[in-house]
Amino acid sequence: MSNKYKSLELKIEVKFKDQSLLENVFIHRSYLNEHKKLHLASNERLEFLGDSVLSLITSVYLFRNFPYLKEGDYTEIKSAIVKTESLAEAALAIGLNNYLLLSKGEEKSGGKTNKNILADCFEALIAAIFLDQSFEKAYAFVSNFLFRHKLSYLLENNLYLSYKSRLQEIIQAKYKKTPLYTVLEEKGPEHKRIFKVGVSFNNKKLGEGVAASKKEAEEKAAKKAFENISSL
Repeated sequence: MSNKYKSLELKIEVKFKDQSLLENVFIHRSYLNEHKKLHLASNERLEFLGDSVLSLITSVYLFRNFPYLKEGDYTEIKSAIVKTESLAEAALAIGLNNYLLLSKGEEKSGGKTNKNILADCFEALIAAIFLDQSFEKAYAFVSNFLFRHKLSYLLENNLYLSYKSRLQEIIQAKYKKTPLYTVLEEKGPEHKRIFKVGVSFNNKKLGEGVAASKKEAEEKAAKKAFENISSL
C-alpha cells in the first residue's frame, strides 16, 4: 500500500507502524453506508478512546506546567481547550480535512468543514498515536498541535473562564447569590434534542440560549446575559 499519509506523518512527526490504524482515523460512519465491503470500521471507537486520552493528557499538562492554579481553574481551562471548536481548529491547521472519507451526501453538505466531524477526527488521531506509539508520543502531539499557541492565549486573556462562571462571579461578588438556570423548552427526538434555557436573577430574565445540550444552552444564555448585566 502506498503511503498516502506521508506528508501528514512528516507534519505531525509520527511514523505509523500500523498504516491501517491511521487510515481508520479518517473513516466517517457515513462513508461506510456507501462502502459496505470496506475492511475497516468507522472512526467512532477511536474517537471514544481519544476523548479519554486527551482528557488525561490535558490534566497532566496543566498539573506539570501550571502548579500555581487552583483546581477550579484547571477544570475551566480543560473545558475551554478541549471544546469542539478548539479541536476543529487544530484539525484544520494540520489538514486532517483533506483525508476525511465521507459519503457523497455528507461531503456535499460541507462535512469536511463540519466542526463536530473535524473534532472527532482529531480525537481519533490522538487515540491512534496512543495505540500505535505511546502515551508520551500522544502527549507530545497534543502539546505541539493543540496546546502550544492556544493555551497561552487562553491563559493570558483569561478566556478559559466560561460565560456561566464569569456571570456567577459577578453576581455572587455583588449580591452574594447565584443566578438561576431554567429549561424553558425541550423538543425534538431523543437522539436529537434541542434545549431552550433561560437564566434569571431576582425574578428578572437576563438571557436565553438554545442548543443541543443543556450545558451548551446554559452557556449561550449566560453569554446573552452579559448584554443585560448593567440592568441588574
